[in-house]
Amino acid sequence: MLTARCLSDDTLAHLEAAGHVCILKDAFDFESPSEIANLILAENCEAALALHLYRGGRLLQGHRIPFGIIFGGTDVNEDANQGEKNIVMGRVLEEARFAVAFTESMKEMAQAQWKARQISLAVTRAVPVQPHAKDKIYVQSQGIATTPNAAFNWNTFLQRSEINQSADNLHIFLLICGLRQVKDPLYLVDAFSEWHQEEPSVYLVIAGPEVDPVFTREVKAKVRRAAGVRLIGEMPQEDLHAVVKNCFAVVNSSVSEGMSAAILEAMDLEVPVLARNIPGNAAVVKHEVTGLLFSNPQEFVHLAKRLVSDPALEKEIVGNGREYVRMYHSWQVERDTYQQLISKLEGNTED
Repeated sequence: MLTARCLSDDTLAHLEAAGHVCILKDAFDFESPSEIANLILAENCEAALALHLYRGGRLLQGHRIPFGIIFGGTDVNEDANQGEKNIVMGRVLEEARFAVAFTESMKEMAQAQWKARQISLAVTRAVPVQPHAKDKIYVQSQGIATTPNAAFNWNTFLQRSEINQSADNLHIFLLICGLRQVKDPLYLVDAFSEWHQEEPSVYLVIAGPEVDPVFTREVKAKVRRAAGVRLIGEMPQEDLHAVVKNCFAVVNSSVSEGMSAAILEAMDLEVPVLARNIPGNAAVVKHEVTGLLFSNPQEFVHLAKRLVSDPALEKEIVGNGREYVRMYHSWQVERDTYQQLISKLEGNTED
């Protein structure tokens, strides 16, 4: 089984638990499908699963290896609006044995996108329309299981982050994201820095890998000049979960999201969430119920101040968020779904 490195550790665990031997690769490491062909041959791969209809899926076309796709979010929300990418992704979806969407709305968007393309081709070629996407897209929300490192030292983390204040008086807002433009990590920096100068106990900590080298340099330069904002690198998952558990709130400022694992993990760890009001976030965050949604930096600061000053609101959001994750983001249900879907990659014909 060949998988994309972008897949979560949990998804990989689901496949391995079913007895599959998995080779984990990053789609960004391959420049052409021929490189994937060489890998498939060398490793004797029998099937593949990739995240992102364009970045991962396009590399798997034409290899006569059965594969499935997990929508990433930006493929449906952003790349589908670009003509050439849309065409490539439509062809990938035709060849894939199944696709997984995190939400019903994502599934509906994908169906509308590539049914429209199919109709266009049918008119051009004068052939019957076959709604190829409809019956192969499955909805499975992300399953969540958090494992914070019990030995993690919060005070040491604060010192390493150059936050030299007593932990008792701090309000740390944690933004977890890879440093790339679609995650928009600089969206709140100016507004937050102004707030920090009014209230020195609030800090914004941005945590995540350096995905885009050019953009990373821009982020580092901006953060160096911003009071109350800190940038830390990628961390082991258990340590990151411990940071989430100790922070005051988790923030998401993305331009586009499929389904943010960081948001769901915060809910599971009983930490309030403030998320940018975009479809992917609004699908899991109900305003003033499971979290707070903001539409601009000024609204974020207003809501953050409200959360700091209203313990009752914090308690209600935390309780509702935890219950939501338990009800709708079961790790075991996710495992069962992926193990069933993988059976569609076995053999030479679709089920």
